[in-house]
Amino acid sequence: MARTARRLRTGPLRRRTLLLGSAATAVGAATTGCARVASGDVLDRLRSQGTVRLGIAGEVPYGYVDERGEFTGEAPELARVVFKRLGVDRIQPVATDFASLIPGLNSQQFDVVSAGMYITKERCAQVIFSDPEYQMLDSFVVRKGNPKNLRSYEDVVRARARFATGTGYAQIDHAVAAGYPEKDIVILQDQVAGLNAVESGRVDVFAGTALTAREVVRKSARAEATAPFAAVMDGEKTIDGGGFAFRPTDTELRDAFNAEIHKMRKSGELFRILRPFGFTEAEMTTLTAEELCR
Repeated sequence: MARTARRLRTGPLRRRTLLLGSAATAVGAATTGCARVASGDVLDRLRSQGTVRLGIAGEVPYGYVDERGEFTGEAPELARVVFKRLGVDRIQPVATDFASLIPGLNSQQFDVVSAGMYITKERCAQVIFSDPEYQMLDSFVVRKGNPKNLRSYEDVVRARARFATGTGYAQIDHAVAAGYPEKDIVILQDQVAGLNAVESGRVDVFAGTALTAREVVRKSARAEATAPFAAVMDGEKTIDGGGFAFRPTDTELRDAFNAEIHKMRKSGELFRILRPFGFTEAEMTTLTAEELCR
């Protein structure tokens, strides 16, 4: 279920679209609460308590519970390393649905969103982001052999294919931009539900990130993932990028986190942490949150 980020023209960015209705209400209610914590005190507080609470959304490979019942994923594992270097020894994942991540952050249910969240202009109005740890293209889950030859959203529209994607996914916007009627989009819980729907013939295609698509079909005998492609928004190709979200008051914490991310990117350690979760070198990025927020 990888989810929405900000578009950067001619090559970078976008993913799951936040369900802003409930989010905006919760953020407004949370503003007073988060103002109680001074920005400069947050890292000291986390060091003192020895634990940082991470908001995750149960999405493979970004942040999820594995078959042993343990929290893992590229974002929690990256957070584990970064926060230890910042003097915070333990992470405490807090699972919620994707649309509740930003409201939960701003109401202090957790300290950081650690879910590979796409960086978008809309979200940047509610939270502040670290620079992205990855960039991402889209891909489709289709029946073996891709019988309808679906390789882009425009193909889906032309073929009048039965189209599905996940709750809050950026791929909803991508399909609508190509001319697919939003009312006809089948919204499913996650990529596993999408795979099941494609395999059973209930839909022709399930759209997600290139990474989630190629991972979910790995053991399927009846479905495959299409080659990654850039969605077209407002006439230009886009790529998505995901990062960690912080409360708007927590600029010093975000900056300290960013400094470690930059060191890890330069040394190659960032890729070594993400690679076991299916990321490739093509998905590493030098994009910044500032670029994606514009």
